Amino acid sequence: MEHLIKLSETTIENFYRKLENGELAAAKCSKCGLIVFPPRPLCPSCYSESLEWVELEKEGEVVTYTIIHVAPPDFKPPYIVAVVKLRNNIKIIGILKDDISEVKVGLKVRVEVERSRGEGWPLRPRIIFTK
Repeated sequence: MEHLIKLSETTIENFYRKLENGELAAAKCSKCGLIVFPPRPLCPSCYSESLEWVELEKEGEVVTYTIIHVAPPDFKPPYIVAVVKLRNNIKIIGILKDDISEVKVGLKVRVEVERSRGEGWPLRPRIIFTK
């Protein structure tokens, strides 16, 4: 007997495909309305499998950050990793591409996508923030 498994559209693989196209997307549960980021194939609140893609706002404010002074290969220190809260209360993490001396909690930023280069770092598109 053959069992078919229904694969959700709201997988992390599809998230990265959307990100590569410049879209910042999350999954929204059609049962309880929860917005899930990063997206998952199952709602963590009501366990529904009925989720759909929604595009997120690309503006927010820094809620916390850290300055990296000792970096891994392919990164040039110092750089800033920040958590940004979007208007719909979703928090995302990324690299802040601004002057270290200007970073502060409450700083208004735009969300942008740095596409993957195909070879080397980054292997996948990544989220960056700019003023």
